[in-house]
Amino acid sequence: MTSRVIPVVPFVLVVFGVTGDLARRKLIPAMFQRDVAGQLPGDATILGVSRGPLTEADYIAMARQAVLDHVPEAERSEADIERFVERLRYVSAQADSDAGWDHLAAVLKPFSDRVQVFYLATGPGLFAPICERLGRFGLAGANARVVVEKPIGKDLESARLVNEGVGKVFPEDRVYRIDHYLGKEAVQNLMALRFANGLFEPLWNAAHIDHVQITVAESLGVEGRAGYYDNAGALRDMVQNHILQLLCLVAMEPPARLKADAVRDEKLKVLRALKPVDDALSTHAVVRGQYRAGASAGGAVPGYLDELGADTSTTETFVALKAEIENWRWAGVPFYLRTGKRLAERVSEIVIAFRPIPHSVFDEQAGTIVANRLVIRLQPDEGVKLWLMTKDPGPGGMRLRQVPLDMSFATTFQVRNPDAYERLVLDVVRGDQTLFMRRDEVEAAWTWIDPILKAWSESGELPKPYTAGTWGPSAAIALIERDGRTWLDGGS
Repeated sequence: MTSRVIPVVPFVLVVFGVTGDLARRKLIPAMFQRDVAGQLPGDATILGVSRGPLTEADYIAMARQAVLDHVPEAERSEADIERFVERLRYVSAQADSDAGWDHLAAVLKPFSDRVQVFYLATGPGLFAPICERLGRFGLAGANARVVVEKPIGKDLESARLVNEGVGKVFPEDRVYRIDHYLGKEAVQNLMALRFANGLFEPLWNAAHIDHVQITVAESLGVEGRAGYYDNAGALRDMVQNHILQLLCLVAMEPPARLKADAVRDEKLKVLRALKPVDDALSTHAVVRGQYRAGASAGGAVPGYLDELGADTSTTETFVALKAEIENWRWAGVPFYLRTGKRLAERVSEIVIAFRPIPHSVFDEQAGTIVANRLVIRLQPDEGVKLWLMTKDPGPGGMRLRQVPLDMSFATTFQVRNPDAYERLVLDVVRGDQTLFMRRDEVEAAWTWIDPILKAWSESGELPKPYTAGTWGPSAAIALIERDGRTWLDGGS
């Protein structure tokens, strides 16, 4: 089976911060893969911009190496690479001064009649200055769209300042706030499971669902990002954006149609229905942790403070919390959220735990009946599992066993699973904002997160330690077990 390739109109992708990690690991390989798939028109151009004094030859060599480093050998050939690098151009320009901008405007002038995507793969402090110059140098016309990465601010106030700076130049319908989790195949399939099947949606409520777990676990530490991470932490870095967006897709009402604002209207309602976590609630509804030295599959690993090179830090590398949605559909259904670094394994998944059956007709010899659950795995090995009770084959009476109906996307569809950035960048070219965050969504998420940050700041307590290679501090286990439930570690 082959995936259907939908061509896009001619465009120029302008990547600010093109020498950075995001561009090299994700954006350049993503555009290469779409070129190999035949989805890029012949005159699509990728223009790199950075402050460095690179030549165009230097940029092309860097892009070639990015493809070699991040695209599997079986998915590339020298002919593919040669064709791709012919699309590349480079301009040196300063994000925080006017240096190089006249040249950038001159290079882009021939592209004024096509879609222009300005991807700001920079720190959020540069979003507004870059947009201001895009406007002042005549580069923010009707065909121009701007893409901004997280983090959008560090709290509600700073997020509003970033949004206002971008919004002075680009209207909301041409601003694309990207969250790559929303581009994952399994996240797309969450909407398909709910809204394209008559099986699940009638059960998708408090009468049938006991609780929901959302886990985004990483086995790696902060590596070379310790400086950035110590100013962010797991709550800002993961919960405010990725995890709350996943929660919204699980909990939102069916939109009237699958259009950008219809979907985002429903997500916004979920964010606004979240029960506030005040000072009193934060003491038992939120756990934060910080990893210490331990072991992973590769052997001994250092603790967070060792990687940071500091004696102390109040930055959390792990968060677990209990969220509640105050509306009719979800009243009384807890959403348990957790994320962390240096955990037991790398896994991102959503577990929908259904309520147990009200009465068993089987005798004790049949075994324990376990409640059904639906598991949507985002990484690794994207797919969906529905766990059901069935009879164990063979004679000798009725013996029950829980088994999964398992759909691995790679196995079922026998196609390469595209990276999220491949889908999302071309959605910008198409002008489809369905998978991008609207300004009011970002600010509603910060409105819920800010009181938690405030409670931590005022408490003066340090994050609870946990050993690298485990599933976090013991307080996170107590958080869910107080309610008579348990974490489904690697829950599929």
